Amino acid sequence: MKESKRKILFITGTRADYGKLKPLMKSIEEDVDCELYIFVGGMHLLSIFGSTYTEVLKDGYKNVYVAHGLTLSDKMSVNLGNTIVHITGYVSHIEPDMIVVHGDRIDALAGAVVGALNNIIVSHVEGGEISGTIDESIRHAVSKFAHLHFVANEDAKKRIIQLGENLENIFIIGSPDIDIMLNGSLPSIEETKKYYEIDFDKYGIFIYHPVTTEYEKTAENIRSVVDAMIKSGKKYVLIYPNSDCGSEIILNEYSRLKDNSNFAIFPSMKFEYFLTLLKNTDFIMGNSSSGIREASIYSVPTIDIGSRQQGRYNLSISKNIQHVIADDDKIIDALENIKKHGIKQMHFGGGDSAKKFIEIISNDGIWEKEMQKKFIDIE
Repeated sequence: MKESKRKILFITGTRADYGKLKPLMKSIEEDVDCELYIFVGGMHLLSIFGSTYTEVLKDGYKNVYVAHGLTLSDKMSVNLGNTIVHITGYVSHIEPDMIVVHGDRIDALAGAVVGALNNIIVSHVEGGEISGTIDESIRHAVSKFAHLHFVANEDAKKRIIQLGENLENIFIIGSPDIDIMLNGSLPSIEETKKYYEIDFDKYGIFIYHPVTTEYEKTAENIRSVVDAMIKSGKKYVLIYPNSDCGSEIILNEYSRLKDNSNFAIFPSMKFEYFLTLLKNTDFIMGNSSSGIREASIYSVPTIDIGSRQQGRYNLSISKNIQHVIADDDKIIDALENIKKHGIKQMHFGGGDSAKKFIEIISNDGIWEKEMQKKFIDIE
């Protein structure tokens, strides 16, 4: 055992990135050479979205800092600045050896900036992805601040190389949430329905997030989508959007569904329970990455609406996905043509991400890499 444990700080700002990072957090907590720290901010703090910081606390980690004093607004740039300040203060207090961030949220960008500017190793999980909205720009920016890249597949690795990153610092570990999906310990569908008081025998899941670069279309788009769901007569488990600009427009539209018995509406949902519902659903609809990633693992049909997930799949390969614009007639057509059997895709890993992650950071050579980054040209 080393003379002192290495301190690994994870940044989580949303229910989504927590579900992704949780297997890696658990692997660090169980490692005798490492000490886990967690900074909880962002969307986790907002009561309207379920105060999901409580889910992190319930999991019983030893060192969790909930940034209750973090002031959030409807301006992403303001939130980025405030988050940088709060993470800087916490980092100054605990002095971590590594900061781990996930994906494409401003919390990840804030953590990466703080780490890079304070000569702390930054590890970026699931960089190299492509998508619509501002998320893609944030994700690639995080990759440029990061020193180590833990990507989902070969495609993502190639994109990180295109960004000028060193091949020796890129590691394919898959998507960590698949570890949870395939570990056989999810709650039963009966337990899940009882916990959330869902009395539907058959249902679809609906999740629709704002597209920040198409803000002016948000009201029209979500109105068409809600119209289609009402017309369909199907039953839906509806989960609130993320807190990006435009979420207030979406939530306002959902007020139309308040007394409609075909809709079970939730601000958020514990990740394991969500996975059980997804595994047993007839379909998932909206513009969440869950319809692209997790749904493919469970062979669940997906109706992807709009541009948010643009570029993240190939319709000739991803046979379980239908893509439509936010038009009520086209959505109704898609609902009437849901493919009975999705095709299982394992393009994002095989459920051993945490094992691969801990093996990599247990290598002393990882900790001896130069902090000074250099752009690597493609020959």
